Amino acid sequence: MLGATAGGVVAALFGRDAVFILNAVSFLVSAMLIFGMHFAEPHVEGAGPLHVRELVDFSPVLAGIRYVRSHVRLRSTVLVKAGNLIIGPSWVLFTVMGQREFPVRWHGLDPARGAFLGMSLLLGARGLGALLGPLWTAPWAGQSVDRLERMILYGYLALAAGYSLLGVSGHLWQACLCIMLAHFGGSIIWVFSTTLLQLQSEDQYRGRVFAADLGLAMLTIAAGAYVAGRFVDWGFAARHVASVAGMLMLIPAILWGLAIRNRAIKPSGDGVIR
Repeated sequence: MLGATAGGVVAALFGRDAVFILNAVSFLVSAMLIFGMHFAEPHVEGAGPLHVRELVDFSPVLAGIRYVRSHVRLRSTVLVKAGNLIIGPSWVLFTVMGQREFPVRWHGLDPARGAFLGMSLLLGARGLGALLGPLWTAPWAGQSVDRLERMILYGYLALAAGYSLLGVSGHLWQACLCIMLAHFGGSIIWVFSTTLLQLQSEDQYRGRVFAADLGLAMLTIAAGAYVAGRFVDWGFAARHVASVAGMLMLIPAILWGLAIRNRAIKPSGDGVIR
């Protein structure tokens, strides 16, 4: 939210080069903050050093796949972020819409810089929605598996509504509200699926579970960005691509709704939900 908005303002007032300098400084600050962080990893205590032969040993990967397949809830939850494929098209569409649909025209602002500012406000709206989604809903959901799963369904529906309405928005402020709604839901999907995976996976498998989770998500995000870009290049209006992408989000919403409705919850002998 802050980075996108600040970047657009800086680009509009001082030009593109200033944005790159500001961005570089932000990474240096981030590196200093990360350098001071420390973590406890009890599940690797006592583990031996890594050997070269382990880099070509895929038995841990196969064990991770078997682990995910043996847990019904985990098996569907690991696919949740992959269903949030609208993330990829949004990067393409906001760039194009900021230039063609919603440039800021203010006090004789240069058209190119107005396009920068329009794009940054769309991205800032996305960031604000992403901030508010989990912030407002997490206190209610807590660590209740049922509530977390239900909110993911609502998140998909918010994504579908937001992007469908974005395609018919006539003003920048309307587009920003639609994007906020969409990513209010999208952030709930991301954060709550992460929480569910944390609750449902055991320490020794958690790294592999999240590798699958994020790997599948990046695959659909990249595919979505490519497809959206191709349609824009073929002459389709970015707003129409946004609306179609929004309507397509009803597919993962329906699949997830069926999963949480039909899934039988059977605690195992050790108390872990399978």
